[in-house]
Amino acid sequence: MPNSTPLTLSPAPSTCSLETFTHHYGDVYEHSPWVAEAAWKEGLNSAHDAPDALADLMGLMLQQATPEQQIAVIQAHPDLAGKAAISGELTQDSTREQAGAGLDQCTPEEFARFEQLNAAYKEKFGFPFVIAVKGLDRHAILYAFEKRLNNDLAEERKTAIEQIIRIARFRLNGRAEQQLL
Repeated sequence: MPNSTPLTLSPAPSTCSLETFTHHYGDVYEHSPWVAEAAWKEGLNSAHDAPDALADLMGLMLQQATPEQQIAVIQAHPDLAGKAAISGELTQDSTREQAGAGLDQCTPEEFARFEQLNAAYKEKFGFPFVIAVKGLDRHAILYAFEKRLNNDLAEERKTAIEQIIRIARFRLNGRAEQQLL
């Protein structure tokens, strides 16, 4: 029987000081705690104790940010199946997410393809390719990578931000689910 308990975050965002909130939720957006700070300053209420509501507010903060701030958040993300992944330099969230998509099991040829696509993508757009990998395998990711290389800069920045917001939603929901265990 599925659990009917609504998901909530702990500590409850609505009860946190800025310092506590940033400590617990500042890492939801990769190396970009300012997104959490902006959400806290926007005002949190008990509805934001639910991961989806908090994800909506934090996503809005990123969508309302300047293009330069958005690009900085995109640039804070690691390459998929890149050198940081191979050398173990990813955040815990990124490591878990990439492994969940099987990126830690790429063949040498697939790693080479990821490196080639990472380089071509960065050369064209000036930031790394970002995709919410949850529910995808490495073949679907490579396909999306190749397809998105055809986008223009504005379209790709928008797509990358949408993907980052999805990643944050997955992370917040994952934390709430872990707290139920």
